[in-house]
Amino acid sequence: MLRALTSALRLPRPRRPLEARGCAANLAAANREIQVCALAGPDQGITEILMNRPSARNALGNVFVSELLEALAQLREDQQVRVLIFRSGVKGVFCAGADLKEREQMSEAEVGVFVQRLRGLMNEIASSAVMGLIETTRGLFPGAGGTQRLPRCLGVALAKELIFTGRRLSGAQAQALGLVNHAVAQNEEGNAAYHRARALAQEILPQAPTAVRLGKVAIDRGTEVDIASGMAIEGICYAQNIPTRDRLEGMAAFREKRPPRFVGE
Repeated sequence: MLRALTSALRLPRPRRPLEARGCAANLAAANREIQVCALAGPDQGITEILMNRPSARNALGNVFVSELLEALAQLREDQQVRVLIFRSGVKGVFCAGADLKEREQMSEAEVGVFVQRLRGLMNEIASSAVMGLIETTRGLFPGAGGTQRLPRCLGVALAKELIFTGRRLSGAQAQALGLVNHAVAQNEEGNAAYHRARALAQEILPQAPTAVRLGKVAIDRGTEVDIASGMAIEGICYAQNIPTRDRLEGMAAFREKRPPRFVGE
């Protein structure tokens, strides 16, 4: 069983870096509902996923979900990506949730398939090997799986209250409940949440990439099991970090009292 767990927790081999990673605008990208932008200069390593469906307030429709899954599949194992930020290209809106107008035109079978795809999308975001950051003006990324994720975040009683009532929460309320880490006052440009997410990304960026990825795996998998199993998962993850160049570089930098130069290996 331990061998199977070790195999399941092993980080995937890196794929070839994503092509056309720059932020230069082009007609093909402008027509897509999901656009990927790799930042440069001191922010190199931060990649943004821009959600750009203004006609439907970034609602989760078929094309939107397909393009987002495609982008995540390409980014998931790209070792050049240190931090991933989701942001909206529609002012005042992050994501309006499921596209109910589109769903109204689906058959019952099509609805079932689409909801399953939404669950897969949320799982892909949650389990991504890169450190995912969600920038939102509402505090939530709505989608399938809420009856399972919300109780794990807030506890059963409060999750039932919010789900049964359909209550809307302000950013401050979401922060008070622990649904989001930060709530910030809006600025004149309407992008205060993005700037806060960008600042957090810049804090994560200098950290050892492999350690961050393995830390995310250990936390996500460990919270699903008992404490003893969680300790075993942590041990497996740390064992993968021991032979990396980044761990040795971190120790050398500490000894020499200088900033580390991590390479993600």
